[in-house]
Amino acid sequence: MECEFPTVNASNDEIRSIFASVKTIAILGLSPDVTKDSYRVAEYLKNVGYIIIPVYPKEDMILGEKVYRSIEEIPFAIDMVNIFRKPDALDTIADACIARGDVKVFWAQKGIVNNKAAEKAKKSGLYVVQNHCSMVEHRLING
Repeated sequence: MECEFPTVNASNDEIRSIFASVKTIAILGLSPDVTKDSYRVAEYLKNVGYIIIPVYPKEDMILGEKVYRSIEEIPFAIDMVNIFRKPDALDTIADACIARGDVKVFWAQKGIVNNKAAEKAKKSGLYVVQNHCSMVEHRLING
């Protein structure tokens, strides 16, 4: 597996602005397993007041929220897509975010980088964050 260094990334001020402006966060790859990072991060984001939308290939409910199979299935506006998937999936995810027209933030979690997908998302007007944990960043900003 080849690792990429993120060449496209939001600044600290942009990350601060992201957390101040988003309300709904689709969590791609949100596992029902309480020991997984995706679960802990989603639970944290929900507990600090964000509306989380689980996206996972199975399960009906996670963290008390209806699970969708893809972001295309979500019938209401999404502000941010928080991604817990392998880097090679990000091209397709970027395309889906762009096609929706309502996604403002394309966030790839810690260890996840795909500069081609990130550049595509950024050129379409999305904020892009790669290789950062949303929970850690939120805690750094909010104490």
